[in-house]
Amino acid sequence: MRAWHVAAPGPVTGHPLNLHTSDDVPRPGSGELLLRVLACGVCRTDLHVTEGDLAPRVPTPPGVTPGHEVVGEVAALGEGAEAEAEGFKIGDRAGAAWLRWTDQQCKFCGRGAENLCPNSLYTGWDANGGYAEYLTVPAAYAHRLPAGYSDAELAPLLCAGIIGYHALQRAELPPGGRLGLYGFGGSAHLAAQVALARGATVHVLTRGEQAQRLARELGAASVGGAADLPPEPLDSAILFAPVGDLVLPALAALDRGGTLAIAGIYLSDIPPLNYERHLFQERQLRSVTSNTRADAREFLAFAAEHKLAVTTHEYSLDAADQALRDLRAGAFDGAAVLIP
Repeated sequence: MRAWHVAAPGPVTGHPLNLHTSDDVPRPGSGELLLRVLACGVCRTDLHVTEGDLAPRVPTPPGVTPGHEVVGEVAALGEGAEAEAEGFKIGDRAGAAWLRWTDQQCKFCGRGAENLCPNSLYTGWDANGGYAEYLTVPAAYAHRLPAGYSDAELAPLLCAGIIGYHALQRAELPPGGRLGLYGFGGSAHLAAQVALARGATVHVLTRGEQAQRLARELGAASVGGAADLPPEPLDSAILFAPVGDLVLPALAALDRGGTLAIAGIYLSDIPPLNYERHLFQERQLRSVTSNTRADAREFLAFAAEHKLAVTTHEYSLDAADQALRDLRAGAFDGAAVLIP
């Protein structure tokens, strides 16, 4: 089996990933599925894991395999009734996403906020992910996938799409509201389509000609530079770019009572705020942490009803390190997807 491992976290230009080949295929544990990977999206979180940005906060197991936007075919069921109880059969197409496991015992799980579970585990961080030919996933955390999409199109839906959907919820976009999107990569180009389908006016603030062109093609009302002021005050905004300096112009662009949601797992430091300019008049600043399985089901149901235009750029599994370098460089619009 071929699988990439984070040999020594560091800049992707220094080749921190190693590709290993072995005869060992992981065995599914009790209640788990073994998936043969058909496609795996390349997420910015994979970049942070590979470069070690997250390690000071939550240690990553040595040599972990990244990847958590996984479309796979069920190759085996683990022992026990749990996997069968979820209704998956050999040959089914299933998805593995970022959220791998929660304890279902803590107060957060008890109130439906399993994304905040302090004992939660994550695919491609706490357990090996989809930059490989096979991986395991607890059946209760695997996702059924909508028809009408190719494997490559489905992969970004499993994190970029789900997180963008959850970020929209956190941003409290009112019906027919004005939404600003800061950064326009894999997640933002999907969140924009959800917002547009719900009648929102979408303004995109991003660098890069390819991303700006894609925003226009998808129906953005305006497109500007990352720190530009949109042409009208915003009811809600989502910051997808991991750039703390953009928090201030995004807050300043909000109308009274507006909300800014920060969608990334990592953000560089935020400069000092001016209370009157950035927060007064009941503006809100919110973070976004993972997602619940309910979020995922809602978003995938939306994708089944509304055919989303998923912009993908395919790479072979052997080129995973190049895909991450291209992501770091902003070399493509939409999302990169690995195809074993």
